[in-house]
Amino acid sequence: MSSTAVGDEWKNPLRDKLDKRLPRIAGPCAVVIFGVTGDLATKKLMPAIYDLANRGLLPPTFALVGFARRDWQDEDFGNIVLKAVQAHARTPFRQEVWDRLNEGIRFVQGTFDDADSFARLKETLDKLDAERGTGGNHAFYLSIPPNAFPTVCEQLSTSGLARPEDDRWSRVVIEKPFGHDLESARSLNKVVNSVFPESSVFRIDHYLGKETVQNILALRFANQLFDPIWNAHYVDHVQITMAEDIGLGGRGGYYDGVGAARDVIQNHLTQLLALTAMEEPVSFSPAELQSEKIKVLSATRLAEPVGENTSRGQYTAGWQGGEKVVGLLEEEGFSPTSTTETFAAIALEVDTRRWAGVPFYLRTGKRLGRRVTEIALVFKRAPHLPFDATMTDELGKNALVIRVQPDEGITLRFGSKVPGHAMEVRDVNMDFSYGSAFAEDSPEAYERLILDVLLGEPSLFPVNQEVELSWEILDPALEHWAALDADGGKPDPYESGGWGPESATEMLARTGREWRRP
Repeated sequence: MSSTAVGDEWKNPLRDKLDKRLPRIAGPCAVVIFGVTGDLATKKLMPAIYDLANRGLLPPTFALVGFARRDWQDEDFGNIVLKAVQAHARTPFRQEVWDRLNEGIRFVQGTFDDADSFARLKETLDKLDAERGTGGNHAFYLSIPPNAFPTVCEQLSTSGLARPEDDRWSRVVIEKPFGHDLESARSLNKVVNSVFPESSVFRIDHYLGKETVQNILALRFANQLFDPIWNAHYVDHVQITMAEDIGLGGRGGYYDGVGAARDVIQNHLTQLLALTAMEEPVSFSPAELQSEKIKVLSATRLAEPVGENTSRGQYTAGWQGGEKVVGLLEEEGFSPTSTTETFAAIALEVDTRRWAGVPFYLRTGKRLGRRVTEIALVFKRAPHLPFDATMTDELGKNALVIRVQPDEGITLRFGSKVPGHAMEVRDVNMDFSYGSAFAEDSPEAYERLILDVLLGEPSLFPVNQEVELSWEILDPALEHWAALDADGGKPDPYESGGWGPESATEMLARTGREWRRP
């Protein structure tokens, strides 16, 4: 029999296994989005909420509240959400799902510094608790500029919205960048934690919600195959790349003064480094995962000398995608004298037994050769090759490449004999692709992360210590570049459609290495 008796109940092991694989459904709750007129809310948050509802992962009484300065009624905001869903949702549109979701959509007009606005927000949420049974459980999503975080948190505290009562919960979701250096991050952490306990703070890094990023843990810890070679004995260096083939696209006002390093390296790429370099956790509980990431980030530092192990650049005019594009300083809304970088690369050292002596190269940039995010472990050459030099002319170093986006998957590059009478060894690829290996479509990162917020599951969210350690790692590079600017220095130019400035190439060439061309 497939069932077993436990007391007076019968338990089915197959059903137990299925229950563990099914996603959990959020309980009664409401989500408040500050900044509903922005691109993030329109293109990512609203569609993700609909997709969760379409997959049956939100409760029937779920409520969505928008907060902004616009003179909108509930119906106006509902139409904005509908347009966003129809344009950007991942799952097919179903009228019955939308009708149910629309019943719980509300809008509150207000400004961040107005106490009366937050009083109206509290009144709206109290009515939803009574009318729809949202249970006093509220998530506040701050899709707003970072300088507004303290104001909104303080208003949530003053209005009585931030502190839960009895068994109700109140959580805050904060988008990056979290501060602009270590000092500002610490100040912001202090303000946020004075209102919300750390267990109720969810700092969004959407990369951590991607299937391929989570698969790093499966690749490393579910397979004995890779563990013996995942260390300094075999790995020559690691390259972590996030490249974009677009320019600023009207984001000049936000981007000027932030730059590539703060926008991407401090959060996305240091998190990818932590998952790649961390030790195996005792379990996959949130506390254990966070503990191992904190350990490896604590051991990570910028390689010295700083000038030889960092590179920054600004894209210039060039050809990309068959069309002529302008340079950064000609972009609309960007200062022609700006020293903000659109390309940044740094070399890091991880001072642990596993990784001592293995440089980690992190780079990101706009207007590069193609859009790609990947982690590449490049292995050392074989200590002895019993071949003539001509036999291995086209043989490079072995590499294990985790493709985060696009074309999510894993590639293993190794040498193989070319068919024929002569002994000739050439690089070949063994490839795994998510798209062809699994029938299921991967959910969008924001679907996973928003659901985890509602479930109170913090595994994929960096805690304040991780944020501060990331700034400790990056700050020496930012300080070095600021000193160069004070002396009249500027980021190195690079042509749009290329792979960054010459200084980045030289950074690796000094040690006989070179960047991958994905």
